[in-house]
Amino acid sequence: MDTIDAKLLQKAFLAGASSLEAKKEWINELNVFPVPDGDTGTNMTLTIMSAAKEVAAIEDPTMGSLAKAISSGSLRGARGNSGVILSQLFRGFTKEIKGVETIDTTVLANAFVRAVETAYKAVMKPKEGTILTVAKGMSEKAAQLAPQTTDILEFCQKVIEEGDAILSRTPEMLPVLKQAGVVDSGGQGLMQVVKGCLEGLQGKEVRLSAAEDGQSSGPAVPVDKSQIETASIKFGYCTEFIINTEREFTEEEEHGFKAYLEELGDSIVVVADEDVVKVHVHTDHPGQAIEKALTYGSLSRLKIDNMREEHQERLIKDSEKLAAQQKAVSEQKAAKKPFGFIAVSVGEGLTEIFKGIGADYLIEGGQTMNPSTEDILNAVDKVNTDTIFVLPNNKNIILAAEQAMHLVKDKKIVVVPSKTVPQGITALINFMPDLTAEENLENMKAEMAKVKTGQVTYAVRTTNIDGMDIAQGDIMAIGDGGMLAAEKTIPDAAMKAMEAMIDGESELVTIYYGADVSEEDAEALCEKARERFEDVEIELQNGGQPVYYYMISVE
Repeated sequence: MDTIDAKLLQKAFLAGASSLEAKKEWINELNVFPVPDGDTGTNMTLTIMSAAKEVAAIEDPTMGSLAKAISSGSLRGARGNSGVILSQLFRGFTKEIKGVETIDTTVLANAFVRAVETAYKAVMKPKEGTILTVAKGMSEKAAQLAPQTTDILEFCQKVIEEGDAILSRTPEMLPVLKQAGVVDSGGQGLMQVVKGCLEGLQGKEVRLSAAEDGQSSGPAVPVDKSQIETASIKFGYCTEFIINTEREFTEEEEHGFKAYLEELGDSIVVVADEDVVKVHVHTDHPGQAIEKALTYGSLSRLKIDNMREEHQERLIKDSEKLAAQQKAVSEQKAAKKPFGFIAVSVGEGLTEIFKGIGADYLIEGGQTMNPSTEDILNAVDKVNTDTIFVLPNNKNIILAAEQAMHLVKDKKIVVVPSKTVPQGITALINFMPDLTAEENLENMKAEMAKVKTGQVTYAVRTTNIDGMDIAQGDIMAIGDGGMLAAEKTIPDAAMKAMEAMIDGESELVTIYYGADVSEEDAEALCEKARERFEDVEIELQNGGQPVYYYMISVE
């Protein structure tokens, strides 16, 4: 993907909003800075959803109309310190894109840089180790990558990896984060947005609730905020409003108003945009801030929250939640297994197959949507055993699994280097409970080596791979070592793949048909294969996988 048009940007932004919405409670749990009032996820979600409503309402989007909807909608709906900063990141980003028809990596990098410049300018006293730091790190990586690649998906993935790396270091920058054992909540919220946007670009459907598929939406237990006293909340009231200016709000007035607010409190953000001024301040005297603001115009969207009270309510909720989870853990101990299995899979049929042969937990993922190390760590928490085998089932996921292995201290993680789903199925079938983990790993690897995999999909562009000329829309069969065939029809490509993989030593062929193939068509292919390859046993399974019409296993 070399460019993003307005329609695709609209889809990506809405996916980013949905991704944040899905994890807002988890982000609330992480919230300990600037005050531990547990509302960062809620505030950021309200901010982006305000913009998302305007974006979704645009039937025939242009970059200009999207830029206005994102910038104006997020500013007017901005809630809390992190929400206002998020709105300013959007504001800077949209300033860069509003004049173009399509976005390439250069425009994207410039938009990242301008987003950060705008957000830093809006905050009176920027603090490192926050959402600003994460945004700045991604913008610097984007600027570095832009001259090196035109592939937007590759570009975004590397920028996200940099953002995750910087987010992981935020506890070293802010002692209060280290004390609570968390990363910055605003930074985590920002990462959810950009990851959701990438999923939107990749065409992945994003659910509004992360809990729908059994995936963890947060830490296994609440973050311990009991040691963070309300006394550490210097100013008690989070005060927010919009000034509807009746005349020009000059730069001199903006500086004077900021100076006045600085005498009253901290966490000050003042943003002037056309005929409105968005104001956020933590203070013990909200009335004085309001009285001063009234000298510039009328007020709307006025909100005052008692942060000390919110912190105490959050502690009570966390205690109740922790007690319930501890009870659940103690009830599970009796059912602890000697070994556990986590597999990466996509498609209802494949998921049921893995469950049927012993997988304890399935992570949704595959070629076009690789799960992260964090997804694997969350899955590890769900499996009640001391030794867990992880089957990545894709070469691009093995590294994330190995990183998770090194991060887990209280369980033994064994990464089985399965590069395809058929390899993973074979490995799990050949697990032997009476062998050690090390012996099983070697046995699984030996059995996987006997498996050949072919995958049938379509070509998204005209190209030449492994000496084969492929036209856009052709049906490709891809094997373990490269291209197997390029044909005009799905059955022809599947048959050519089997002809290339089956030899005199082959005994069993399993055909997994995908979501875009009917059962009748799959049975017809299977019958044709049985007639063609009489000396091997051929099985048909409903995989339900996206992207690939067929996955073919030859053993």
